[in-house]
This record gives sequence, structure tokens and C-alpha cells, in this order.
Amino acid sequence: MWKSHPKALPYLFLSEMWERFGYYLMIGIFTLYLKDVEAGFAMTEKEASDLYGTFIALVFLTPFIGGLIADRYFGYKKSIVIGGLMMGAGYMLMGIHDKTMLYLAMTLVILGNGFFKPNISTLLGNFYNDDQYKDKKDEGYNIFYMGINVGAFICNFFGAALQILLGWQYAFMAAGIGMFIGVVVFLMGTKHYGDKTEKKGVQEGDMPFYKIVLFILLPSVIFGVIGWLIKGIQSDTNLDSYIFGSDSTDAFIFACIPVIFFYGSLYFKAKSEDKRPIGALLAIFAVVILFWAVFKLNGSALNTWADRYTDREITGTTQTVFNSLKLAKEIEYKKDSTELYDAGFRLQKENGAVKKVVDYPIYFRNVKEDKKPEEGSKISIWATNLSQSINPGWVIILTPLVVAFFTFLRSRKKEPSTPTKIAFGLLISALSVLVMVAAVQIGNNGTEKVSVWWLVANYGVITIGELFLSPMGLSVVSKLSPKNITSLMMGGWFLSTSIGNKMSGVLASLWDTYDNKANFFWVNFALLMFATLLMFALLKQLNKVMKEKGIN
Repeated sequence: MWKSHPKALPYLFLSEMWERFGYYLMIGIFTLYLKDVEAGFAMTEKEASDLYGTFIALVFLTPFIGGLIADRYFGYKKSIVIGGLMMGAGYMLMGIHDKTMLYLAMTLVILGNGFFKPNISTLLGNFYNDDQYKDKKDEGYNIFYMGINVGAFICNFFGAALQILLGWQYAFMAAGIGMFIGVVVFLMGTKHYGDKTEKKGVQEGDMPFYKIVLFILLPSVIFGVIGWLIKGIQSDTNLDSYIFGSDSTDAFIFACIPVIFFYGSLYFKAKSEDKRPIGALLAIFAVVILFWAVFKLNGSALNTWADRYTDREITGTTQTVFNSLKLAKEIEYKKDSTELYDAGFRLQKENGAVKKVVDYPIYFRNVKEDKKPEEGSKISIWATNLSQSINPGWVIILTPLVVAFFTFLRSRKKEPSTPTKIAFGLLISALSVLVMVAAVQIGNNGTEKVSVWWLVANYGVITIGELFLSPMGLSVVSKLSPKNITSLMMGGWFLSTSIGNKMSGVLASLWDTYDNKANFFWVNFALLMFATLLMFALLKQLNKVMKEKGIN
């Protein structure tokens, strides 16, 4: 497999695999840690989801700046190493039980990802620009993408075992160690990189960096501060008088205003021949925001679904294997005479007084009476964060099939255009939400636990949508962007991802406000169907622009 590819590929593949190992291990336990009432921060669903949404939004916002700095000033090798070390340090600090350290850790991860994520992908592309490897570019990126998902798949098993055996801090430390291994592997391949890691410098037609700071970054920071400080109208449902739900959401939305205005100005100031391609890209950016808003619920609302509403009890051989590997934990059932439960607490009467017993396993709250164990007996349940391996597992299985499907269509000259693939990706993603609507119905609106196969089915369908849409988005940016602003337009793709991620946090924070959980998923379905209809409405114009550029 490797022989026909650049010698650097195995090192880039493995370093990216370890980087994703660290990132997805951390994401898989992040909201669970925040909500833990004993060893975490006892946050509510709303608080944890809001912080999660802000975090992953900023993680996808910084690659725009990190890519520009690497292109013009640092070069790719230095940027990747700096980013990797910052992320590793951030993961290590995340397990220290202190709010200040948590925010410092998140900041390091946000900045580090900005330097690492865009530049290792760009570096890989540099090798495939050589004539001898040009025809292998798609295959090289498919191999690289598999590395991402191998890391994302295996990490949750380590995270689960370490959290059960030693606690949250050691799980976060494993994420940090994985990141440091990724940096070491990357440096081991130095002799194969040649001049591909060198900076390009400022090219003719590039926007000067000081203008980017003055017209994008500085206004964004100012607007963000205004958003944080300004208050909305106080009411019974908005006691803290936020405008969009929380200080962080207000700040983020306000900070995006100058950036969105800037991208709009690119269209109006563009040369006549560039107007339509830029307009097409901006339309795609706007539509895919809604995809990311729903897709990124995997680390928040769907993690909550796995934790509270999924039957995680295991028996027999599975129980023996999972217990020996520390992928499951035993919990004891004690029938509480008051039958009163609070999130993470059991209310217990002692000497006429009611006290809270910390970390009572609320797992039993929605177990049917005839399925509850005997008083004082124990059952084994698999660790919640293992559900985060379902999506990357599907990616590993489905990527070769999707690639083969499009190769078959290409051979018959029936391969759809890139915008058409994105439109069908949105439609397929919308259908995945109906699986969760059915799961709510089967579980009588959360009063009974349902099989994990509902989550497996949901992730399976949305993964097909992801494979139709995510790689295609990057492809269409590279195809349609005017050469002098390719980096800026790639930044626009990351911006749309970032806004979608923040919207995902806002959506997840509303989970507890829905008495009927099916309505939560119906809202997600409506958002994706709206995006689908919009994309199909734009399809004729988008395909026309692609034809004008002589590309598919």
C-alpha cells in the first residue's frame, strides 16, 4: 500500500492517528466529566452543552489563522510541532479539578489545534503535487482519513478503562500522551519531508496579514466583548437576561458578525469572473452550518442519550470480557424508600432528615420494574463514552464502499457533481434523525431504556451523509476558490464548521426543556430538511458555476 506513495505518508498517517486519538478521547469524556457531581464540576445539561459548543466552535475557528501563519511565517513543520505540544499540554491540564485550569487547558487545545489541524493536511497535499504522485492524491487522502478514524475509534476504549480504573485525570493524561506520541512520530519522519515543510511566504495578491488583523480579528474581538457584556431583556424564561442563551453564545455570535461581513465583502469587491464562484462557495458555507449543528450532537445530546436512555447492561461472555478490560463498571441497585431521584444524587431519609447521597447510579431511573435487579445486587454496564467509537467505526467500514460507489459511477460517466453529492449528504443526514425519533417512541419518551442498536443505526446513516458531504466540502473549496484567496476561502469553510459547532451546543443545551424528547429530534430533522431543500434549490446555479470552471 505504501510503496506507490510518498515515503512521508506513513509518518503523517500515524501522527494524525495519534493526534485524533488524543482529541476524540478528550471529546468523548468532556461533557460526562463536566456533569459528574462528585469528581467533575456538577454542571447541568445546559451548562455542559453550552461550554462544549463554545469549545468545539473555537477549535474549528483557529485553523484559519494557524494555516495563514504557517504559510507565511513559521512553515509547516514548526507549526505542527508547536500545535501538537500545546494540545498535549492542554489535555494533561484538563484533568486537574480546577475551573481556572480547565479554561487554560481548553485555550491551549483551541490554539494548538489551529496550528496542527490545517497544516498537516496541507503538508500531505504538498507531496502529491509532484507529477509522480498526482494521480494518487485521492487515494493518499483516503488513507490519511482512515488514520483519523482509526485513532478516533480506539481512543474511547482507553478512555473508558482509565476512567473506570483510575479516574478522569488519567483518561485526560492518556489523551495528552497520545498527542505527544503523534509529535514524536511526526519528527521521526523529518528526513522524508525535504523542502515540503518550508513556508511559502507572502505571495502576489495575498491579503497582507495586518489587514486580516485590522479588518477581521480585531473587530471580531471587539464585537465578542460587546456580546459578552450586553444584556437582553430579563423575563421568567430568561432570568439572566442573555440575548441568545448564555454569555458565551452571545459573545460568539457577536464575534462572528465582522467575519461574516468580511466574507460578504469579498463577493461584492471581487472581479466579475470571480463573483459567481465566490457566491457559490458562500452559499454552500451557509447551508452546511446546519449539517454541523446536528452532526456535532454526538459529543453532547447523543452522549446523554447513550448515558441515560440506552440499555447498557451486559451479561455472559460480553460481561466477562468488558469487566476484565475495565470497559464496564458494576453498579449496585438499592431501592430508595422515597423513590425520589435527582441527577447524580439519591435522596435518603436518616433520623427524620433527608440527605443527598452523592453519585447514586441514576441508571436505574428508567429501567422497567420487571427488569430491575434484586435489592442489593449488582449489574455491569459498559462505559458511556464507548458510544463515541460508533461513528469512526462506521467511517472505517463505509469509506471504501462510498469510494467504490463513486468510482463505479465515474466509470459509467454518471458521477454526480460535488454540489449534488453535498445535497444528497444533507438529505441522508436528515433521515438519520428519524432513527432517533423512532428510538424515543420505542422507549416511551425516555421512561424505558432502548437498545444500543438505535444509536448504531443513527450513526450508520449519518456517517454516509458525512462521507458525501465533509470531504466534498474541502474539495469544492479547492476547486472554486480564486487562487489569490484560497486560504481565506478555506478559512470560510472552517468558519461555517465553527458556527455549526456552536449551534450544536445551543441545540444540546435545550435538551432538558423538551418534555417530549421526540420534539428535540424533530427540530433537528426540520433544520436538516430546510438545508437540504435550500441546497437542491441552489443546485442548478451551483452546477452551472462548476461547468463554467470546467470542473465537476
